[in-house]
Amino acid sequence: MKIKRFIGGMLESNGYVIYRNDGGSCYIIDPGYEPRNFLEYVKEHDLDVRGILLTHHHYDHVGAVERIRAALDCPVYLHRRDCDMYKKKVDVYMEHGDTIELEGEILTVLNTPGHTGGSVCFFCESGKVAFTGDTIFNVDLGRTDLEDGSQEEMEDSIRNVVDAWANDIMIYPGHGDGCTMKKVRQINREFLDIVAK
Repeated sequence: MKIKRFIGGMLESNGYVIYRNDGGSCYIIDPGYEPRNFLEYVKEHDLDVRGILLTHHHYDHVGAVERIRAALDCPVYLHRRDCDMYKKKVDVYMEHGDTIELEGEILTVLNTPGHTGGSVCFFCESGKVAFTGDTIFNVDLGRTDLEDGSQEEMEDSIRNVVDAWANDIMIYPGHGDGCTMKKVRQINREFLDIVAK
């Protein structure tokens, strides 16, 4: 899987374009800012955008969605629990365990509530990658003190979903640099504290 990261906005949010080959299909994940960057990249690589995948509803991850949707007429995917907060049109309501196919690669939708009720990670076993939004970063976890956050749900998500990932899984978070789960288990104190409880 090829992964192009774009960083935008004051919060330096990560958005991604994921694809297998130039001239093939792709998905855009969490386009928060600067829609032109995404549009120019998919045009340059002759990619067919199959959809916009959202890890959660916060503006710094969805701010460029409508401009991209208008330009490409592609569907928007969001977990059902976040749809009321999003206030925009959602085309595909995701649920835990849903799968999304990208030219032979399978992304599994994993609901990881905590940062928001409908937060998800997109997990690809064959590609050894997980796009984690604001659930988990390299050195800490997403905030749970916002309107629809929950510390209890975050702890459940970490114990029951994220901690099951093998050390060789590479996480691509919503902010900051990615790293392997092996590294997470060495440097992410919030993760370690929850797992140790």
